[in-house]
Amino acid sequence: MMRGRIPWLLIAAALGALVAYVSIQWLFSPAVPTSDFARPIQPTIIEVPEGMTLRQLAARLEREQLIRSQMAFLLLGKLMAADRHIKVGEYAVHAGMRPSEMLTEFLNGHVVLYQVTIPEGYTVVELAQVFAQQGLADPEALIGLAHDRDFIQSLAIEAASLEGYLFPNTYKFARRTKPKEIVKEMVEGLWHVFTPELRQRAQEIHMTPHQVLTLASVIEKETGSAEERELISAVFHNRLRLGIPLQSDPTVIYGLDYFDGNLRKKDLDSKSPYNTYRVRGLPPGPIANPGLGALRAALYPAPTKHLYFVSRNDGTHQFSSTLAEHNRAVDKYQRHRVVKAVRPSA
Repeated sequence: MMRGRIPWLLIAAALGALVAYVSIQWLFSPAVPTSDFARPIQPTIIEVPEGMTLRQLAARLEREQLIRSQMAFLLLGKLMAADRHIKVGEYAVHAGMRPSEMLTEFLNGHVVLYQVTIPEGYTVVELAQVFAQQGLADPEALIGLAHDRDFIQSLAIEAASLEGYLFPNTYKFARRTKPKEIVKEMVEGLWHVFTPELRQRAQEIHMTPHQVLTLASVIEKETGSAEERELISAVFHNRLRLGIPLQSDPTVIYGLDYFDGNLRKKDLDSKSPYNTYRVRGLPPGPIANPGLGALRAALYPAPTKHLYFVSRNDGTHQFSSTLAEHNRAVDKYQRHRVVKAVRPSA
């Protein structure tokens, strides 16, 4: 009798093992096989806040129908020693992923990154608003750091603020990135393009990096035309060499407490250190964050004797080497309008 029952016991054991295997495979398989999706799978954003436990995460995933079993996910987490090791942040996961794949995302900190683009010529205040609009940082925190002397010195920068040192580019940040990390990455972006070769060029023309960034920021604000940057740079270099005030409207505007879009005569008489109609030489620091094109233009001005330029009202400028030429250009392009950009020196 015992001999007859052994095969059945073996068969029952085998069936039990098979059922257990299939059940385990089912529990640890995607909640929805990718073949069941008629269109590309849309991920669900799962936020892991500070202090969230593995059990709380498993419950959230089950509630969102991203996994088949909370208990199976917890078991998997125990096997992978995951408890208290999941990283804070936002994660994009979907029901077509295996629980083990999801858990790996949480353990490795593969958080969602948001793209943010800072245009060339934006000030610290303007770029802080870009981060705020995308919900990536508190603008006041960014502005505060840009004027925090101790923090600035920790970055090995000798300046009153980080205006000009936050390189305009396209970045990717997680939503909960600390403001200090955002600022540091933007400063690193500057030194990535302001190479040792360019800093060597600055020495050759007897300018410090701070002076180069200051001049580059003025060039950036004076023209949106890449073809004109080296000519604008030449005008300013020539004026600096001859001791002629730069007479740049953007520097005056930067020094005003309030600007409504109209630059008035009284503004040109202001006692601001950024008023380059009254103060000779460069302003005390950058007036915006220049891009690489303006930075290179500041270092490599065009070989011309131009001392003046005036807007043609089409986005470009007319350049002149003498006051007589400049006055004719003003009469032609501006007539009785208030002259933009550099005016003739007194």
